[in-house]
Amino acid sequence: MGRTLTISDKLYEELELDALRRGISVEQLLERWHRDDDMRRRRDAVDRAEQLQRELSTKYGEMRDSAELVREDRER
Repeated sequence: MGRTLTISDKLYEELELDALRRGISVEQLLERWHRDDDMRRRRDAVDRAEQLQRELSTKYGEMRDSAELVREDRER
């Protein structure tokens, strides 16, 4: 099922030219932008997690792997 979106002729022409330069349709261009945006958000989340890890490491030093602590606890 499709949907209709009303945009200005000028914007559509710009999208169409951009898509033509890439050898794809306007619909494919929009789908690609959506995927690229999704990947950007995922990379941003990874970057934030890595930054938090660096901050915690700086503040608290190297942290032990909690799996070993769980094993020790279960052995008791």
